Amino acid sequence: MAGDGWEDGVVHYEEGAYRDLGWAKIDVGRPARTGTAEAVYAAGKTPEQVVGALKALREAHPGRVAVATRCDAACEAAVREAFGAEVLVEAGVCAVGEFPAPEAGPLAVVCAGTSDLPVAREAEITARANGIDARLTADVGVAGLHRLLDKLPELREAACVIVVAGMDGALPSVLAGLVAAPVVAVPTSVGYGAAFGGLAPLLTMLNSCSPGVTVVNIDNGFGAAMAAARILNVKAER
Repeated sequence: MAGDGWEDGVVHYEEGAYRDLGWAKIDVGRPARTGTAEAVYAAGKTPEQVVGALKALREAHPGRVAVATRCDAACEAAVREAFGAEVLVEAGVCAVGEFPAPEAGPLAVVCAGTSDLPVAREAEITARANGIDARLTADVGVAGLHRLLDKLPELREAACVIVVAGMDGALPSVLAGLVAAPVVAVPTSVGYGAAFGGLAPLLTMLNSCSPGVTVVNIDNGFGAAMAAARILNVKAER
């Protein structure tokens, strides 16, 4: 599709716009199409590239939080230096800007064990950045099912539930049989040898006997949050 115009380094198209940085084309028109903003996948990028992409997102949408996932220590340091007090850094996620008041949810983010927390936090922060009321419940895996049952009343208040689990990956099936809300399952790479880096919980979740469980890729907290945003009908900008 031919471009309709160019303004302030942004290429405008009939279906949106992007910011051309030379090495990357930042999809600044995504919120208008889908309701959620593009995020920066930091793995494989230099710290300078991550900072440049975040700046492009912030300049295009000053009222939105710009998110980078899978940030290493060098990337986190560069983002902190570039944005100062504006940035939240946790679990490999850098979120730049003030989080908006929630417009959708509540979304429950549930993780089986504390080793799954980085993936759960990626999902939680991404959801909050996109205007979702995300609430984290940690360390309620099936090895101590009473911990989950204790939290069940509040989990049943959620409009959608993200469940993060490694090892045997059984928690999403259990929880999906106890709540009415849609369940998005996230397998993690947590576990000993036969967990095969997350493949075992992935297969468990794909073979769930609780009908209707949606499964995303291994360690993909970001993808789970995006799935939840669509389930919760986060509105596009018009």
